[in-house]
Amino acid sequence: MSLPQVAVVGIHGHGGSHLRAVADLEARGLARLSAVVDPREPDIAPAPWFSSLGDLLSAGAGALPDVVVLSTPIHTHLPLARAALEAGIDVLLEKPTTASLAEHAELVAVAERTGRLCQVGFQTFGSHALPAVADMVARGEVGQVTGIGAVGTWVRTAAYWARSPWAGRRRMGDRAVVDGVVTNPLAHAVATALWVGGARTAADLAYVKTDLWRANPIEADDTSSLRAVGTDGTRYGFGLTLCAAERTPARVIVQGTEGEIELGYEHDLVRLRTGRVVAEKRYERTGLLENLLRVRAGEGERLLCDVRDTGAFMRVLEAVRTAPDPAPVDDAFVDWVDGVAPVAGGPGAPGPGVPGPGVPGPGAPGGVGQGNPEGDARHPVVRDVAAWCERAAREQRTFTELGAPWTLAR
Repeated sequence: MSLPQVAVVGIHGHGGSHLRAVADLEARGLARLSAVVDPREPDIAPAPWFSSLGDLLSAGAGALPDVVVLSTPIHTHLPLARAALEAGIDVLLEKPTTASLAEHAELVAVAERTGRLCQVGFQTFGSHALPAVADMVARGEVGQVTGIGAVGTWVRTAAYWARSPWAGRRRMGDRAVVDGVVTNPLAHAVATALWVGGARTAADLAYVKTDLWRANPIEADDTSSLRAVGTDGTRYGFGLTLCAAERTPARVIVQGTEGEIELGYEHDLVRLRTGRVVAEKRYERTGLLENLLRVRAGEGERLLCDVRDTGAFMRVLEAVRTAPDPAPVDDAFVDWVDGVAPVAGGPGAPGPGVPGPGVPGPGAPGGVGQGNPEGDARHPVVRDVAAWCERAAREQRTFTELGAPWTLAR
C-alpha cells in the first residue's frame, strides 16, 4: 500500500511544527510529505514547493495530496479549506476554525457535501486527559459541577504583534480576522473548557458575555474575560491575558460541590482535589494528523476535533467578533517591561520555556514572540491581572462585573 501523501500549506512560523509532525509520521512509515506551499520559497525545500494552494491543485491529478495541513492566516481558513475539500482532499485546519460563525457553518456544509474529513487543530482534543476528566465528572468525583473556568496568564512581546500584517487585527478591509487573546493564543483554553463541559455545537451555548481589553497598541484584545452559560445550565468563566508579569501554564478548572479538577492542558496534567483525596496524573496525547490518517484508513476511530465539534468555540468567537472594540487599559494600570518575562513552572510542569507535547511554546503560532532573542522584547504588564483572571474563571464573572480597577477607571 502506498503511503498517504501530505502537503503542508504555510511552512513558516507555526507551520514548522506541522512539518516536524509529518517528518515523524514519515519516519514511522505512516505518511509522506509530498509538497510544501508558501508564498515565500524556502531556502531548502523538504518537498516540491508551490507558491499557492491553487498552484498545487492545478498541477495535475498525480500531484494532488491525500491530506493538506493548513497553517495560514485566520481569514484564509475558509477559502483554502473549501478549495481543498472540493478537490477531494482531506484537511487538517489550524485553529481558530474560521473568522466568523457564518463561515464555520459554510465550512461544515462543504465538508458534508463533499464527504471529506476536516479536522481542526485544537491539539488539546488529542489529549487523553480530556476523557479522563470527563469520566471523573461523570463518576461524581467532585460532586455536582458548579462551574467550569479557564485561566490563561501568558506573555506576548511587541515583536509578537509585529509578526505579520494580520497580527492583532480584528478586521482587514471587509474581512474579519479576530486575532485576539480569546480567539488565537489562548483559544485552546476556551475550546478545552467547553469540551469538558460537553459543549460542542453553537446551539449548546445559550449566552456569551464578553469583556474585552487591550494594553498593547493593537485593534484586538490582549486581556479579556468572558462569561457563558450552556443550554444545559453549565456556567463557564474565562480569564485570559497576554499581559501577565510571568507566563504560567494555562488551566481549565472544574469546580464541584465536593472538590475540583484542574487540567493543565499544555502538559496533559490532571490534579484532583477533594476532601478525601489529592491526586495528580500526566496523560499521553494522540496527534491530530495521525488521528486523521487513521480515520481515513477506516481503523474504527472518529476525528478527535471534527469541524462540526468546534461550533461552541465559534459561538464564543462570534461574540468576540461582534462585540465593541476592546477598550484600552489606562496607562496608570500598565507597566512596560523590557526583556523576556520569566516562565512559572509549577508542580509537575516542564522547566521554563519548555512547551508541552504538541502545544506551541512562547512565540508560536505565527513566528517571533517571547522566546525570540531578536526583535522588540518589550511587553506590557497589567497590574494584578493574574489574580483577576483567576477570579473571572472561578466566579464566572467578567472583569467589569468583579470591579477590576482598570474597568472602574473607564
